[in-house]
Amino acid sequence: MPNQHLIDTFRRHALEWADQPAQRVKVDGAWRDTTWGELGAAMEAVARGLIRLGHRPGGTVGLCARNMPEWTQADLGILAARGVTVPLYPNNTAEQAQFILRDAGVRILFAGEQPEADLGLHLLASGDIDHLIALDPAVDLQGHPKAMSFEALLALDVDGSCRPALAEREASRRLDDLLTLVYTSGTTGEPKGVMLDHANLSEAMRLHDLRLKLDRGDVSLAMLPLCHIFERAWTFYVLYRGAVNVYLRDPQTVIQIIGEVKPTHMCAVPRVYEKAFAGIHGRIAKAGWPVRRLFRWAMGVGTEVVKLRLAGRRPSGWLALKHRLAERLIFRKLRDLFGGRCRFFPVAGAALADDVNVFFQAIGLNLKYGYGLSETCATVSCYPDGELPMGTLGQPLEGLEVKLGEDNEILVKGPTVMRGYWKRPEETARAMTADGFLRTGDAGAMDARGNLIFTERLKDLMKTSNGKYIAPQRVEGTLGKDAFIDQIAIIADSRNFVSALIVPHFEGLEEHARSMGLKYRTLADLVEHSKVVEFFESRIQHLQKELAHFEQVKKFTLLKRPFSMEMGELTPTLKLRRKSIEAAFKAEIEAMYQSVKA
Repeated sequence: MPNQHLIDTFRRHALEWADQPAQRVKVDGAWRDTTWGELGAAMEAVARGLIRLGHRPGGTVGLCARNMPEWTQADLGILAARGVTVPLYPNNTAEQAQFILRDAGVRILFAGEQPEADLGLHLLASGDIDHLIALDPAVDLQGHPKAMSFEALLALDVDGSCRPALAEREASRRLDDLLTLVYTSGTTGEPKGVMLDHANLSEAMRLHDLRLKLDRGDVSLAMLPLCHIFERAWTFYVLYRGAVNVYLRDPQTVIQIIGEVKPTHMCAVPRVYEKAFAGIHGRIAKAGWPVRRLFRWAMGVGTEVVKLRLAGRRPSGWLALKHRLAERLIFRKLRDLFGGRCRFFPVAGAALADDVNVFFQAIGLNLKYGYGLSETCATVSCYPDGELPMGTLGQPLEGLEVKLGEDNEILVKGPTVMRGYWKRPEETARAMTADGFLRTGDAGAMDARGNLIFTERLKDLMKTSNGKYIAPQRVEGTLGKDAFIDQIAIIADSRNFVSALIVPHFEGLEEHARSMGLKYRTLADLVEHSKVVEFFESRIQHLQKELAHFEQVKKFTLLKRPFSMEMGELTPTLKLRRKSIEAAFKAEIEAMYQSVKA
């Protein structure tokens, strides 16, 4: 359906599939569906309510909430009113939220739960917004005259007086209307509003149709924040294809909920699978000898089958028989940890280590690895169905041009590339080449079959005082696979050797300490214990054998607390904000370089 406005598509779905489920969420222990008819009605009611509040065509509306069906209902209502959605992360500070709202000119804000509503009430008091709408009915709005519940907004135009105005907006809708301002999470510098229009999204839907297979029988679990382009664009695609979207407010509960949802699809960042990889291997290591031996045998069989797939060959009859046995004894049980119904799980946002990818492919969990940016309406490339181009990010979507520029920077051109950065013409000009390609800031390569290969973030590259360039994500990905490492940040820029700040997996470490009979009173005592430091030294030396000598970590510090979004050390998609981390742990970093000579 090329050149189809998203709202027209959803209106048609609401008419044709009125009684079929579109959204699903768990409320008070029970699963509740929103039908397509109900979603369509909510979309219309939100649009008319916004018009009643004074929203004008092209006006920006803020949306700050964790994942919930009302998030998408509000988003679609804003778009139906010919508005521009401006997503904000729920953990934004008041200062961050004020900056985005002022920069985007937002006067109406949807807030999710009490913390976001409290922020909204603060913004009402400061005059930064004119109206606040709470999506969660449990929110206390303190009787503020400019604040209302989502239910109240839906009933605001009960007399239908705004229907003519909405019909007028429908008639004047254009694909070059601005759809959203996606503010970059800002690992460095000030966030910028990426301008995406309806044509960008329409083309993204069409290009995904050429690459993927998704239909009304599928169920997708929305675990990543909807305010991020990866999950939001995927949610649009799930609904565009008529599948069911399941909403998870707290991503920390995914392990408990995934067995109930049994998703056929679920977007995630590589760190989710790195942790699962480490967790599964940790559990196997504690199991008895027969289980460990059976697991090693099964993984050997599964890995051999994956290697044959990579070579375009089929397994022999004997190998196929062994694979069926491994499937029954091991692989099916491991896939059940992820719901047991995976058709493919999109993975993007960072580098995915080949051994982690091979492991999950071997057990039959189809990870569809890809690459994209906010500036490209998410996907640039991903694995085609039935193909496993290991070590790559798959081929670019049909209709996109990808080439390598200076320093092997990945350059992208096509109909899904942003219009530019909001009110920043100089930044927009710097982001584009003279021949109209977007500079991604990522370095890469292309293989003989046209698959894109990621090598490093150009902005993240660190240069040691010895003149060696370090790609920190490569080192972090290598060491971060360890079951006892929860988070890791590499330090190397302008230093004479590579060091690391490591957040241990505290639960596993405490269990290991008990097994060793170590005595300690606090976590601070534990991470400083000489036996624990020796334990990590041994594991790190083993893991980094595959790294070049100059890339290897020579000194590390075990931290007493994790990096957090609340303290500004992580983006909402778990990327490291390196400057914030280095500032927070300046003393620990300096101690490493004072205590060791390269």
